[in-house]
Amino acid sequence: MADFHQNGNVATLHNMRTRDAASLSHELTTFSETRKLTLILPSLYSELEGPALPRILDELATVPYLHRVVIGLDRADAQQYRHARSFFARLPQDHVVLWNDSPRMTALSERLHQHGLSAGELGKGRNVWFCLGYTMACRDSSVVATHDCDILTYNRAMLAALTYPVMNPNFPYQVSKGYYPRIGEDKMNGRVSRLLVSPILIALKRVIGDRDYLDYLRSFRYPLSGEFAMRTTILPDLRIPSDWGLEIGVLSEAWRNLAPKSVCQVEISDAYDHKHQDLSAEDKSTGLSRMSIDICKAIFRKLAADGTVFSEEIFRSLKATYYRSALDLLECYHADARMNGLTIDRHLEEQTLELFASNIMEAGQVFLDNPAETPFIPTWSRVHAADPHLMDDMLTAVAADMAEFAPHPATP
Repeated sequence: MADFHQNGNVATLHNMRTRDAASLSHELTTFSETRKLTLILPSLYSELEGPALPRILDELATVPYLHRVVIGLDRADAQQYRHARSFFARLPQDHVVLWNDSPRMTALSERLHQHGLSAGELGKGRNVWFCLGYTMACRDSSVVATHDCDILTYNRAMLAALTYPVMNPNFPYQVSKGYYPRIGEDKMNGRVSRLLVSPILIALKRVIGDRDYLDYLRSFRYPLSGEFAMRTTILPDLRIPSDWGLEIGVLSEAWRNLAPKSVCQVEISDAYDHKHQDLSAEDKSTGLSRMSIDICKAIFRKLAADGTVFSEEIFRSLKATYYRSALDLLECYHADARMNGLTIDRHLEEQTLELFASNIMEAGQVFLDNPAETPFIPTWSRVHAADPHLMDDMLTAVAADMAEFAPHPATP
Protein backbone atom coordinates (compact mmCIF):
# COMPACT_ATOMS: atom_id res chain seq x y z
CA MET A 1 0.00 0.00 0.00
CA ALA A 2 3.04 2.30 -0.23
CA ASP A 3 2.02 5.38 -2.26
CA PHE A 4 1.68 9.10 -1.70
CA HIS A 5 -1.98 9.69 -2.56
CA GLN A 6 -3.79 12.35 -0.51
CA ASN A 7 -7.59 12.63 -0.59
CA GLY A 8 -7.74 16.29 0.39
CA ASN A 9 -9.95 15.84 3.46
CA VAL A 10 -7.71 14.21 6.05
CA ALA A 11 -3.95 13.73 5.86
CA THR A 12 -2.82 10.23 4.90
CA LEU A 13 0.58 9.22 6.29
CA HIS A 14 2.03 6.28 4.40
CA ASN A 15 4.66 3.69 5.11
CA MET A 16 6.98 4.12 2.13
CA ARG A 17 9.47 1.56 3.49
CA THR A 18 12.20 4.21 3.67
CA ARG A 19 12.70 4.26 7.45
CA ASP A 20 13.51 1.45 9.84
CA ALA A 21 11.47 0.78 12.96
CA ALA A 22 14.41 1.35 15.32
CA SER A 23 14.85 4.92 14.08
CA LEU A 24 11.16 5.70 14.58
CA SER A 25 11.23 4.16 18.06
CA HIS A 26 14.28 6.23 19.01
CA GLU A 27 12.54 9.45 18.00
CA LEU A 28 9.41 8.46 19.91
CA THR A 29 11.54 7.81 22.99
CA THR A 30 12.83 11.36 22.71
CA PHE A 31 9.28 12.72 22.40
CA SER A 32 8.19 10.67 25.42
CA GLU A 33 10.49 12.65 27.71
CA THR A 34 7.97 15.49 27.55
CA ARG A 35 4.88 13.71 26.13
CA LYS A 36 3.96 10.62 28.08
CA LEU A 37 2.02 7.91 26.26
CA THR A 38 -0.67 5.69 27.79
CA LEU A 39 -1.92 2.63 25.89
CA ILE A 40 -5.44 1.35 26.54
CA LEU A 41 -6.18 -2.33 25.95
CA PRO A 42 -9.92 -3.15 26.14
CA SER A 43 -10.04 -6.87 26.79
CA LEU A 44 -12.52 -9.63 27.47
CA TYR A 45 -11.25 -12.25 29.89
CA SER A 46 -11.62 -14.85 27.13
CA GLU A 47 -8.92 -13.04 25.14
CA LEU A 48 -6.38 -13.99 27.80
CA GLU A 49 -6.93 -17.57 26.68
CA GLY A 50 -6.52 -16.83 22.97
CA PRO A 51 -3.40 -16.89 20.78
CA ALA A 52 -3.11 -13.15 20.08
CA LEU A 53 -2.74 -11.43 23.46
CA PRO A 54 0.41 -13.24 24.67
CA ARG A 55 2.21 -12.14 21.50
CA ILE A 56 0.93 -8.59 21.89
CA LEU A 57 2.33 -8.42 25.42
CA ASP A 58 5.68 -9.84 24.31
CA GLU A 59 5.91 -7.06 21.71
CA LEU A 60 4.77 -4.31 24.08
CA ALA A 61 7.31 -5.39 26.68
CA THR A 62 10.07 -4.12 24.38
CA VAL A 63 8.57 -0.64 23.78
CA PRO A 64 10.79 1.96 25.52
CA TYR A 65 8.57 5.03 25.05
CA LEU A 66 5.41 3.59 26.63
CA HIS A 67 4.63 5.25 29.97
CA ARG A 68 1.64 3.21 31.12
CA VAL A 69 -0.68 0.42 29.95
CA VAL A 70 -4.30 0.54 31.13
CA ILE A 71 -6.11 -2.78 30.64
CA GLY A 72 -9.90 -2.69 30.80
CA LEU A 73 -11.06 -6.19 31.77
CA ASP A 74 -14.64 -7.23 31.03
CA ARG A 75 -16.59 -10.39 31.89
CA ALA A 76 -14.32 -11.62 34.68
CA ASP A 77 -14.98 -12.87 38.20
CA ALA A 78 -12.64 -12.39 41.16
CA GLN A 79 -10.54 -15.46 40.42
CA GLN A 80 -10.21 -14.51 36.77
CA TYR A 81 -9.25 -10.96 37.70
CA ARG A 82 -6.49 -12.28 39.95
CA HIS A 83 -5.28 -14.46 37.09
CA ALA A 84 -5.34 -11.45 34.77
CA ARG A 85 -3.07 -9.59 37.19
CA SER A 86 -0.53 -12.42 36.84
CA PHE A 87 -1.02 -12.60 33.08
CA PHE A 88 -0.21 -8.92 32.52
CA ALA A 89 2.63 -8.90 35.06
CA ARG A 90 5.08 -9.62 32.23
CA LEU A 91 4.79 -5.96 31.17
CA PRO A 92 7.78 -3.99 32.52
CA GLN A 93 5.97 -0.67 32.15
CA ASP A 94 3.64 0.74 34.77
CA HIS A 95 0.34 -1.04 34.15
CA VAL A 96 -3.04 -1.34 35.76
CA VAL A 97 -5.97 -3.70 35.25
CA LEU A 98 -9.41 -2.10 35.58
CA TRP A 99 -11.78 -4.84 36.69
CA ASN A 100 -14.96 -3.39 35.25
CA ASP A 101 -17.13 -6.01 36.95
CA SER A 102 -15.75 -5.46 40.45
CA PRO A 103 -18.08 -4.38 43.27
CA ARG A 104 -16.18 -1.11 43.57
CA MET A 105 -16.47 -0.27 39.87
CA THR A 106 -20.12 -1.34 39.92
CA ALA A 107 -20.71 1.07 42.80
CA LEU A 108 -19.21 3.89 40.72
CA SER A 109 -21.59 3.02 37.89
CA GLU A 110 -24.46 3.21 40.36
CA ARG A 111 -23.30 6.68 41.42
CA LEU A 112 -23.58 7.72 37.78
CA HIS A 113 -27.16 6.43 37.67
CA GLN A 114 -28.00 8.48 40.77
CA HIS A 115 -27.00 11.58 38.81
CA GLY A 116 -29.14 10.56 35.85
CA LEU A 117 -26.09 9.44 33.88
CA SER A 118 -25.19 6.06 32.48
CA ALA A 119 -22.00 4.41 31.26
CA GLY A 120 -24.12 2.48 28.76
CA GLU A 121 -24.44 -1.19 28.08
CA LEU A 122 -21.59 -3.63 28.53
CA GLY A 123 -19.31 -3.44 25.52
CA LYS A 124 -16.09 -2.17 24.07
CA GLY A 125 -17.20 1.47 24.10
CA ARG A 126 -18.04 1.36 27.80
CA ASN A 127 -14.75 -0.38 28.55
CA VAL A 128 -12.72 2.23 26.66
CA TRP A 129 -14.70 5.05 28.30
CA PHE A 130 -13.77 3.92 31.81
CA CYS A 131 -10.13 3.51 30.76
CA LEU A 132 -10.12 7.03 29.33
CA GLY A 133 -11.55 8.35 32.60
CA TYR A 134 -8.84 6.55 34.57
CA THR A 135 -6.15 7.97 32.30
CA MET A 136 -7.48 11.50 32.72
CA ALA A 137 -7.66 11.02 36.48
CA CYS A 138 -3.95 10.13 36.53
CA ARG A 139 -3.18 13.55 35.01
CA ASP A 140 0.23 12.57 33.67
CA SER A 141 -0.21 11.57 30.02
CA SER A 142 -0.23 13.75 26.92
CA VAL A 143 -1.21 11.04 24.43
CA VAL A 144 -3.49 8.03 24.70
CA ALA A 145 -3.67 5.19 22.21
CA THR A 146 -5.88 2.11 22.01
CA HIS A 147 -5.97 -1.06 19.99
CA ASP A 148 -7.72 -4.41 20.20
CA CYS A 149 -6.42 -7.48 22.02
CA ASP A 150 -7.12 -10.04 19.30
CA ILE A 151 -4.58 -8.94 16.65
CA LEU A 152 -2.90 -12.10 15.41
CA THR A 153 -0.32 -10.24 13.31
CA TYR A 154 0.69 -7.67 15.94
CA ASN A 155 4.15 -6.17 16.19
CA ARG A 156 5.48 -3.14 18.05
CA ALA A 157 6.01 -1.18 14.82
CA MET A 158 2.23 -0.84 14.62
CA LEU A 159 2.13 1.16 17.85
CA ALA A 160 5.06 3.32 16.72
CA ALA A 161 3.38 4.26 13.45
CA LEU A 162 0.00 4.83 15.11
CA THR A 163 1.29 7.18 17.80
CA TYR A 164 4.01 9.07 15.93
CA PRO A 165 1.67 11.67 14.35
CA VAL A 166 0.27 12.77 17.73
CA MET A 167 3.49 12.29 19.72
CA ASN A 168 5.49 14.54 17.40
CA PRO A 169 5.15 18.08 18.83
CA ASN A 170 5.83 19.59 15.41
CA PHE A 171 2.76 17.95 13.86
CA PRO A 172 -0.71 19.53 14.13
CA TYR A 173 -2.60 16.25 14.54
CA GLN A 174 -4.85 15.65 17.53
CA VAL A 175 -6.21 12.30 16.32
CA SER A 176 -4.45 9.52 14.45
CA LYS A 177 -6.41 6.63 12.91
CA GLY A 178 -4.72 3.42 11.80
CA TYR A 179 -5.36 1.67 8.49
CA TYR A 180 -4.12 -1.51 6.80
CA PRO A 181 -5.22 -4.20 4.33
CA ARG A 182 -7.48 -6.84 5.88
CA ILE A 183 -6.12 -10.10 4.52
CA GLY A 184 -5.42 -13.45 6.15
CA GLU A 185 -5.19 -17.11 5.23
CA ASP A 186 -5.35 -16.24 1.50
CA LYS A 187 -8.69 -14.46 2.00
CA MET A 188 -9.86 -10.88 1.69
CA ASN A 189 -11.43 -9.99 5.02
CA GLY A 190 -12.91 -6.78 6.44
CA ARG A 191 -16.47 -7.67 5.49
CA VAL A 192 -18.26 -4.95 7.45
CA SER A 193 -16.05 -2.19 6.10
CA ARG A 194 -16.11 -3.49 2.51
CA LEU A 195 -19.70 -4.65 2.30
CA LEU A 196 -21.49 -2.21 4.61
CA VAL A 197 -19.65 1.03 5.36
CA SER A 198 -18.20 1.79 1.92
CA PRO A 199 -21.43 1.15 -0.04
CA ILE A 200 -23.75 2.80 2.51
CA LEU A 201 -21.69 6.00 2.40
CA ILE A 202 -21.98 5.96 -1.39
CA ALA A 203 -25.71 5.28 -1.13
CA LEU A 204 -26.28 8.03 1.45
CA LYS A 205 -24.63 10.57 -0.82
CA ARG A 206 -26.93 9.54 -3.66
CA VAL A 207 -30.09 9.56 -1.53
CA ILE A 208 -29.66 12.60 0.74
CA GLY A 209 -27.14 14.57 -1.31
CA ASP A 210 -23.67 15.93 -0.61
CA ARG A 211 -22.61 16.19 3.00
CA ASP A 212 -19.15 17.20 4.19
CA TYR A 213 -19.46 14.56 6.90
CA LEU A 214 -19.95 11.80 4.32
CA ASP A 215 -16.92 12.99 2.35
CA TYR A 216 -14.96 12.98 5.59
CA LEU A 217 -15.88 9.38 6.47
CA ARG A 218 -15.22 8.23 2.89
CA SER A 219 -11.69 9.65 3.19
CA PHE A 220 -10.68 6.93 5.66
CA ARG A 221 -9.25 3.83 4.10
CA TYR A 222 -10.37 1.64 6.99
CA PRO A 223 -12.87 3.56 9.15
CA LEU A 224 -13.64 0.56 11.38
CA SER A 225 -10.08 -0.04 12.55
CA GLY A 226 -9.85 -0.29 16.33
CA GLU A 227 -6.49 1.48 16.41
CA PHE A 228 -6.42 5.19 17.15
CA ALA A 229 -4.33 7.65 19.14
CA MET A 230 -5.35 11.03 20.54
CA ARG A 231 -3.89 13.88 22.49
CA THR A 232 -5.46 13.86 25.93
CA THR A 233 -6.60 17.49 25.76
CA ILE A 234 -9.59 16.41 23.64
CA LEU A 235 -10.70 13.57 25.93
CA PRO A 236 -12.92 15.45 28.44
CA ASP A 237 -15.40 16.43 25.72
CA LEU A 238 -15.32 13.14 23.79
CA ARG A 239 -18.81 11.66 23.42
CA ILE A 240 -18.75 8.02 22.33
CA PRO A 241 -21.31 5.23 21.94
CA SER A 242 -21.09 2.19 24.16
CA ASP A 243 -21.87 -0.31 21.39
CA TRP A 244 -20.22 -1.45 18.14
CA GLY A 245 -20.46 2.11 16.81
CA LEU A 246 -17.37 3.11 18.82
CA GLU A 247 -14.99 3.54 15.87
CA ILE A 248 -17.45 5.56 13.79
CA GLY A 249 -18.36 7.48 16.96
CA VAL A 250 -14.74 8.53 17.60
CA LEU A 251 -14.34 9.70 14.01
CA SER A 252 -17.62 11.60 14.28
CA GLU A 253 -16.46 13.33 17.46
CA ALA A 254 -13.20 14.29 15.77
CA TRP A 255 -15.31 15.78 12.97
CA ARG A 256 -17.51 17.67 15.45
CA ASN A 257 -14.78 18.99 17.74
CA LEU A 258 -11.71 19.45 15.55
CA ALA A 259 -10.67 21.00 12.27
CA PRO A 260 -10.07 18.41 9.51
CA LYS A 261 -6.36 19.29 9.45
CA SER A 262 -6.14 18.02 13.05
CA VAL A 263 -7.06 14.46 12.01
CA CYS A 264 -4.88 12.01 10.08
CA GLN A 265 -4.85 8.37 9.09
CA VAL A 266 -1.65 6.38 9.14
CA GLU A 267 -0.62 3.08 7.57
CA ILE A 268 0.41 0.78 10.42
CA SER A 269 0.70 -2.68 8.86
CA ASP A 270 1.20 -4.53 5.58
CA ALA A 271 -1.23 -7.23 6.65
CA TYR A 272 -3.63 -7.43 9.57
CA ASP A 273 -5.62 -10.34 10.88
CA HIS A 274 -7.63 -10.81 14.05
CA LYS A 275 -10.46 -12.86 15.51
CA HIS A 276 -13.39 -12.90 13.12
CA GLN A 277 -16.95 -12.39 14.30
CA ASP A 278 -19.71 -14.74 13.19
CA LEU A 279 -22.24 -13.31 10.76
CA SER A 280 -25.11 -14.28 13.13
CA ALA A 281 -27.77 -14.00 10.45
CA GLU A 282 -30.32 -15.71 12.72
CA ASP A 283 -29.62 -13.52 15.77
CA LYS A 284 -29.41 -9.77 15.30
CA SER A 285 -28.26 -9.24 18.88
CA THR A 286 -24.78 -10.68 18.28
CA GLY A 287 -21.97 -10.92 15.74
CA LEU A 288 -21.65 -8.94 12.53
CA SER A 289 -25.42 -8.56 12.33
CA ARG A 290 -25.49 -6.62 15.60
CA MET A 291 -22.37 -4.70 14.57
CA SER A 292 -23.93 -3.60 11.28
CA ILE A 293 -27.06 -2.27 13.02
CA ASP A 294 -25.03 -0.33 15.60
CA ILE A 295 -22.81 1.21 12.91
CA CYS A 296 -25.80 2.28 10.82
CA LYS A 297 -27.46 3.86 13.86
CA ALA A 298 -24.26 5.77 14.67
CA ILE A 299 -24.12 7.21 11.14
CA PHE A 300 -27.84 8.06 11.06
CA ARG A 301 -27.67 9.79 14.45
CA LYS A 302 -24.72 11.94 13.41
CA LEU A 303 -26.40 12.98 10.17
CA ALA A 304 -29.62 13.77 12.04
CA ALA A 305 -27.67 15.87 14.54
CA ASP A 306 -26.34 17.87 11.59
CA GLY A 307 -29.85 18.52 10.29
CA THR A 308 -30.64 15.61 7.97
CA VAL A 309 -34.31 14.59 8.05
CA PHE A 310 -34.98 10.86 7.81
CA SER A 311 -38.23 9.04 7.06
CA GLU A 312 -39.36 5.52 6.21
CA GLU A 313 -39.33 6.48 2.51
CA ILE A 314 -35.72 7.64 2.73
CA PHE A 315 -34.66 4.43 4.46
CA ARG A 316 -36.41 2.34 1.80
CA SER A 317 -34.61 4.26 -0.94
CA LEU A 318 -31.36 3.95 1.00
CA LYS A 319 -31.74 0.18 1.25
CA ALA A 320 -32.27 -0.21 -2.52
CA THR A 321 -29.44 2.18 -3.39
CA TYR A 322 -27.11 0.52 -0.91
CA TYR A 323 -27.78 -2.92 -2.37
CA ARG A 324 -26.99 -1.80 -5.92
CA SER A 325 -23.85 0.06 -4.79
CA ALA A 326 -22.67 -2.94 -2.75
CA LEU A 327 -23.09 -5.32 -5.70
CA ASP A 328 -21.03 -2.98 -7.88
CA LEU A 329 -18.27 -2.84 -5.27
CA LEU A 330 -18.36 -6.60 -4.91
CA GLU A 331 -17.24 -6.89 -8.53
CA CYS A 332 -14.27 -4.67 -7.72
CA TYR A 333 -13.37 -6.72 -4.64
CA HIS A 334 -13.62 -9.95 -6.58
CA ALA A 335 -11.26 -8.69 -9.30
CA ASP A 336 -8.83 -7.29 -6.72
CA ALA A 337 -8.78 -10.56 -4.79
CA ARG A 338 -8.36 -12.65 -7.94
CA MET A 339 -5.43 -10.56 -9.15
CA ASN A 340 -3.67 -10.93 -5.79
CA GLY A 341 -4.28 -14.66 -5.41
CA LEU A 342 -6.86 -14.20 -2.67
CA THR A 343 -10.27 -15.82 -2.40
CA ILE A 344 -13.77 -14.41 -1.96
CA ASP A 345 -16.85 -16.56 -1.50
CA ARG A 346 -19.24 -14.75 -3.83
CA HIS A 347 -22.29 -16.61 -2.55
CA LEU A 348 -21.51 -15.83 1.09
CA GLU A 349 -20.67 -12.22 0.27
CA GLU A 350 -24.02 -11.72 -1.48
CA GLN A 351 -25.80 -13.32 1.46
CA THR A 352 -23.98 -10.85 3.69
CA LEU A 353 -25.12 -7.95 1.50
CA GLU A 354 -28.72 -9.13 1.81
CA LEU A 355 -28.41 -9.28 5.60
CA PHE A 356 -26.84 -5.82 5.78
CA ALA A 357 -29.56 -4.39 3.53
CA SER A 358 -32.19 -5.78 5.89
CA ASN A 359 -30.28 -4.39 8.86
CA ILE A 360 -30.21 -0.92 7.34
CA MET A 361 -34.00 -0.94 7.52
CA GLU A 362 -33.84 -2.38 11.04
CA ALA A 363 -31.48 0.37 12.19
CA GLY A 364 -33.62 2.99 10.47
CA GLN A 365 -36.75 1.77 12.20
CA VAL A 366 -35.02 1.78 15.59
CA PHE A 367 -33.89 5.34 14.88
CA LEU A 368 -37.40 6.48 13.92
CA ASP A 369 -39.07 4.69 16.85
CA ASN A 370 -36.70 6.18 19.45
CA PRO A 371 -36.07 9.81 18.50
CA ALA A 372 -35.35 10.82 22.10
CA GLU A 373 -32.86 8.02 22.75
CA THR A 374 -29.55 9.13 24.22
CA PRO A 375 -27.12 6.70 22.60
CA PHE A 376 -23.87 8.16 23.86
CA ILE A 377 -22.02 7.80 27.12
CA PRO A 378 -21.78 11.20 28.84
CA THR A 379 -18.59 13.15 28.38
CA TRP A 380 -16.18 13.07 31.27
CA SER A 381 -16.61 16.86 31.52
CA ARG A 382 -20.27 16.31 32.37
CA VAL A 383 -19.46 13.50 34.79
CA HIS A 384 -16.99 15.75 36.58
CA ALA A 385 -19.59 18.53 36.78
CA ALA A 386 -22.16 16.14 38.27
CA ASP A 387 -19.77 14.36 40.64
CA PRO A 388 -16.39 16.13 41.03
CA HIS A 389 -14.96 13.32 43.17
CA LEU A 390 -15.85 10.34 40.98
CA MET A 391 -12.67 10.30 38.91
CA ASP A 392 -10.42 10.40 41.97
CA ASP A 393 -12.61 7.77 43.63
CA MET A 394 -12.07 5.58 40.57
CA LEU A 395 -8.31 5.76 41.13
CA THR A 396 -8.90 4.69 44.73
CA ALA A 397 -11.25 1.86 43.71
CA VAL A 398 -8.83 0.45 41.12
CA ALA A 399 -5.94 0.62 43.59
CA ALA A 400 -8.05 -1.16 46.23
CA ASP A 401 -9.02 -3.91 43.76
CA MET A 402 -5.37 -4.45 42.83
CA ALA A 403 -4.30 -4.55 46.48
CA GLU A 404 -7.05 -6.96 47.52
CA PHE A 405 -6.61 -9.32 44.60
CA ALA A 406 -2.84 -9.31 44.18
CA PRO A 407 -1.48 -12.26 42.19
CA HIS A 408 -0.60 -15.35 44.17
CA PRO A 409 3.17 -15.71 44.63
CA ALA A 410 4.78 -18.10 42.19
CA THR A 411 5.36 -21.60 43.46
CA PRO A 412 9.09 -22.37 43.68
